[in-house]
Amino acid sequence: MVIVKTIEALQEVQKKLSGAIGFVPTMGALHHGHLSLIQQARKENDHLIVSIFVNPTQFLEDEDLDAYPRKDAADIKICELAGVDILFMPTIDVMYEEDELCIGAPAIRGYVLEGEKRPGHFDGMLQIVMKLLNLSSATNAYFGKKDAQQLALITQMVKNYFMDVNIIACDIVRDENGLALSSRNVYLEGEEKQRALSLARSLKRATKLIMAGEKNVELIKKEMLLVLKDTDEVEYVAIVDREFNALERVEIGNTIILVAAWVGKPRLIDNIWI
Repeated sequence: MVIVKTIEALQEVQKKLSGAIGFVPTMGALHHGHLSLIQQARKENDHLIVSIFVNPTQFLEDEDLDAYPRKDAADIKICELAGVDILFMPTIDVMYEEDELCIGAPAIRGYVLEGEKRPGHFDGMLQIVMKLLNLSSATNAYFGKKDAQQLALITQMVKNYFMDVNIIACDIVRDENGLALSSRNVYLEGEEKQRALSLARSLKRATKLIMAGEKNVELIKKEMLLVLKDTDEVEYVAIVDREFNALERVEIGNTIILVAAWVGKPRLIDNIWI
């Protein structure tokens, strides 16, 4: 595995590559969710590039940029063992200039749910993902379904800007209790770990209702909120189609159920695709 920290070094190594390039962009603090993306990319491509970069432009002023988990030594070892060919670990100065061109999230889909609760987040996310996709020259880029709205907007960006890369959606990875894996799970303390499971339980409750024939969105949301009472604060429960339009009735094969809630320090998100 080659570790590169500058654009010039990355481009120099890339000159030696031929065949399909898989790319997994991350912010580090790698867990089994990231590893599942890396392993899938390894199987499906001739070469594999992983990036680790905690992107400042997608954090709001009151969010945890400075405290965001950083585990470079462990992350390097994980990537090495997983068969990564190139690990790209740039600094902020490498990725950004002082006066940058900006990319904006779409006016509707970019400002609902996560976009409403974290205004400006998707602008910064799309900006860095476009940079990294261009730099990686990826054939296939891998993203998890846990960040469902992010995945939808990246897919739209690639389509709208005619970018020559395939966006591969990968299933959510959960721990043995059903909690969706996240780097921010390290913030959970003591009984908070049990209370955090209410997100997954609320989605399981919704799934059971739908399997029993219930399609009414408002009724399903009410049942989910009852399960979510163990969280400190529910930011939203949403039932939308794949284009993130609100639904009145569940559409099998075209529905995503999403939840965001606070448990202790971390803000957690989860979803299920129906």
